[in-house]
Amino acid sequence: MPLSPVKAVIGLANPGNEYAETRHNAGAWFVELLARRAGATLRPERKFNGDYAKINVDGQDVHLLIPSTYMNHSGKAVAPLVQFFKLSPDALLVAHDELDIAPGTARFKFSGGHGGHNGLRDIIAALGNSRDFHRLRVGIGHPGEASKVVNYVLGRPGKGERIAIDHAIDAAADELPLALSGDWERAMQRLHSQTF
Repeated sequence: MPLSPVKAVIGLANPGNEYAETRHNAGAWFVELLARRAGATLRPERKFNGDYAKINVDGQDVHLLIPSTYMNHSGKAVAPLVQFFKLSPDALLVAHDELDIAPGTARFKFSGGHGGHNGLRDIIAALGNSRDFHRLRVGIGHPGEASKVVNYVLGRPGKGERIAIDHAIDAAADELPLALSGDWERAMQRLHSQTF
């Protein structure tokens, strides 16, 4: 596993109030938490097609971005950010909802496919088919049947489910300084030992 320090965290989402509290926006909830913890405000930035802020974590500048594109066009926000700041794919951490993990669990991962996630699919394409970026997989659980997935991810989690997701996001944010420093193994061990 590469030990590249992460320089940008992207939280995947669909835009608009109607989607803000839906499961598909769990990646954005992580970035919003990072901004709140740093006392920063995410503001619309046209050149990145999203809401952007720069924060400092343990002396390291980190770019935060929530694309304002729809999920399946996330690459249209990530590509300009990468080009403007001259970032390599492995300097990115993309936070996204994950059907294959239960609510209350979050996992760091490096590289891999898109697993059917349209946001990841578009980012991989926008990065010249590079899969070599870091991910934070925020568990939202699975409805049990493939035919129910679309309505499920675009639905709101129940109260207990949302609390569990928020606890997992908090835990991931606690481990972020380790990940940002390049100590991914330790960050993964600590985060992956926790379930809420």
